[in-house]
Amino acid sequence: MSESALPATRSDAAGSKPMRSKWLALTIIALAQLTVVLDGTIVNVALPDAQAALGMTDSDRSWVVTLYALMFGSLLLLGGRIADYWGRKRSFIVGMAGFAIASAVGGFATTGGQLLIARGAQGAFAALLAPAALAMLNVTFPKGPDRAKAFAVYGTIAGGGAAIGLVLGGVLTEYFSWHWCLLVNVPIAIVAIGMAIPVLRESKADGDTRYDIPGAVLVTLGLASVVYGFSRASLGWGRVDTIGFLALGVALLVFFVFVESRVGNPLLPLRVVANRVRGGAYITSLLVGAALLGGLLYLTLYFQIVLKFTPLHSGLASLPMTATIVVGATIVSRILPKVGPRILMTAGPIVAAAGLFWLSHLTVEDNYFVQILPGQILLGFGLALVFVPMQNVALSGIEPRDSGVGSAAVTATQQIGGSIGTAVFTAIYTSAVAAYVVANPGPNPLPSFVSGYSTVFLAASITVLVAAPIAFILVNVKRPQAGSQR
Repeated sequence: MSESALPATRSDAAGSKPMRSKWLALTIIALAQLTVVLDGTIVNVALPDAQAALGMTDSDRSWVVTLYALMFGSLLLLGGRIADYWGRKRSFIVGMAGFAIASAVGGFATTGGQLLIARGAQGAFAALLAPAALAMLNVTFPKGPDRAKAFAVYGTIAGGGAAIGLVLGGVLTEYFSWHWCLLVNVPIAIVAIGMAIPVLRESKADGDTRYDIPGAVLVTLGLASVVYGFSRASLGWGRVDTIGFLALGVALLVFFVFVESRVGNPLLPLRVVANRVRGGAYITSLLVGAALLGGLLYLTLYFQIVLKFTPLHSGLASLPMTATIVVGATIVSRILPKVGPRILMTAGPIVAAAGLFWLSHLTVEDNYFVQILPGQILLGFGLALVFVPMQNVALSGIEPRDSGVGSAAVTATQQIGGSIGTAVFTAIYTSAVAAYVVANPGPNPLPSFVSGYSTVFLAASITVLVAAPIAFILVNVKRPQAGSQR
């Protein structure tokens, strides 16, 4: 690693400039991560207004969420490699600038097609921004207590950013318009770039920096085909196009793994994911991402369509989960060095699954404080138990030259899980609503909607619960790893 890539070191003076620079760098990185994560959900609250204003169908509405997560997740590995080779600071600045421009295009959209294109572009630039940010965090805080604190902050944002997006989206939609759910990113990006230029330190990988173009094409097309196949399942699981796209996607991803095992400079070195501990973290991230991003969309729709909450009230109704994640992350960061990540990452999915299962018992006339609030608190605390140790464990033992792609793999699994989860849950929701209407015909559509929401929450509960035994078996370390190979 070049000298510029070396992390800042602690000096003897408690208030020294190197230490202040480290924590200021963390602030900038956290701001970027918050922007990327909350944009996965900030438009959720605005979707009913945007759908009406732009004349979008229900299918188009779900693609506003799915397309962002799909482009984000499928391009993250390439974005991670670009950050490693081109420079992490440079990638951070370009990614943030491109994200702001795409947000402005979406904010001024006058048709559904323009909004979808902007969301896809947001996801693409986020795929460059996010791994660059996490890689710089990994380099700046390589080990010790400061690393645990830094990753606790990052984990809190990773878990709570989606819920914060719901609250902010409600405020902006209520007092301004749905357009501001995208335009708000522009001033945030200006501040982040202005701080990043003098504070962040450039770092990049040495050695062979050729790009694995075949791998990038295969993984992008493979993931896109899988997600699109799942989205077609809302029209029927047995359809030729549903089965065809799913089969094509799986075949492309299998071929991608074969290519990665043969090329000299792979997009995703198999050594990154083959590690047992890191592999457990990536699988957990995939499952939790599917349950979180897919499930939160339908909770927002339940608030606005069934309970008739305004966008602001809908956002505020999500605030307890955010607060629980923040408080929970503070507690988890303190006990993590004592109990290790295995117990926390096993208990977290169980608690989160209990919260989603609680939400699966929704009715048309539910009391928020009795039926919804307990489920949100359980879900929030479960997410805190998972996300704080998971971010650290997923980068344990990563070689410096793989920091960008390793960081990308963490975020990619969550976003890919979210895009697949949204597509699958949309199909499950559609089937549940149709089955309810057949069994209970009537003029009031709300009971059928609630039946669909309840089924989605039950499916999300089962999805996240699967992560518990995986974490217990694979994440078999007693304490957080401090960046050395184990």
